[in-house]
Amino acid sequence: MHCIQAGVNAIAFELYGFSEAESAAAQVSNPPTEDDTDDSDCDDDEDERLVPIDQTAGLLSWAVGVAFGRFDWRLATGERAAPPEPDPFDPLPAKSPGMLQDEAAPFHAHPGILVDDPGHPHDLPRLIEDVLARVAAPAPPDVRRWLQREFFPFHLQRYSKSRRKAPIYWPLATASGSYTLWLHYPSLTSQTLYTAVNDFVEPKLKQVEQQAAGLRGKGTARSRDEDRALEALQTIEQELIDLRDTLLRIAPIYRPNHDDGVQITAAPLWPLFRHKPWQKLLKETWVKLEKGDYDWSHLAMVTWPDRVREKCKADKSLAIAHDLEHLYVEPAQAPTKPRGRKKASP
Repeated sequence: MHCIQAGVNAIAFELYGFSEAESAAAQVSNPPTEDDTDDSDCDDDEDERLVPIDQTAGLLSWAVGVAFGRFDWRLATGERAAPPEPDPFDPLPAKSPGMLQDEAAPFHAHPGILVDDPGHPHDLPRLIEDVLARVAAPAPPDVRRWLQREFFPFHLQRYSKSRRKAPIYWPLATASGSYTLWLHYPSLTSQTLYTAVNDFVEPKLKQVEQQAAGLRGKGTARSRDEDRALEALQTIEQELIDLRDTLLRIAPIYRPNHDDGVQITAAPLWPLFRHKPWQKLLKETWVKLEKGDYDWSHLAMVTWPDRVREKCKADKSLAIAHDLEHLYVEPAQAPTKPRGRKKASP
């Protein structure tokens, strides 16, 4: 709070032409209180401003956004002119100028899911390279490695503000991270996890099973390298089975609602995130959901409907949040005792 007030003061002093001595005198006459000195949130914001953005990471992150249909690459090529600066009192546009407009075709059509899988038509690293080639920007030597190791921490940091963390590109991966599905939060629907299984995980699992079966069929004729390859395929096969089973376990009750926010919407998927700080936060959020701390959320209503409906009977704000105001029961008013005059003593 103190740093916000200091910023406001600095702007006011400049506008009114205060000298340095007058500015100092004004601040001495209004010293910050103890409450004002809690700058935890301000420090977070200041840190975000002071951390320089790595230009390569920023370019690659933008290319990820283009691949997902968030940003419009035509601004970089000149195919689309930058919109004029709005007047101060113009209504706010539905989307920022750099975003892909509703009527424009995306760079790549997809079902809300991209994947880290060489040779796949929705392979995200290849799409990033295609975007950079389209805008004549140099691509680093190993985009796939950057995506696997560096992108999500960078993205999480850029899409966090004070205590709010809201990444919109979600990597759901096998235990070793050898296979990763990238989900687009704004595109989530109740069918997304089924699509991930049917169109991505199952075909990949069949491919791996066929490769493993071919090596198993060689029997004792396998070379040492083929033995190692078979062992690796068996590991990947089991990890894909675990990924599929986890997605299918969550899918029947997964009804994402953007009004719940990123953190709550992602919480049921916490076992599939490999970034430890984010996984830890989501697991804590899920535990709180199970305890009933976030029963105002749509996710809580879908997952524990009986518990939430019962709470609505006694909590009017909760009943209103879920459009169940008819369940709310007004508490009975305690009868008031009539107040009379005291009888005079004889």
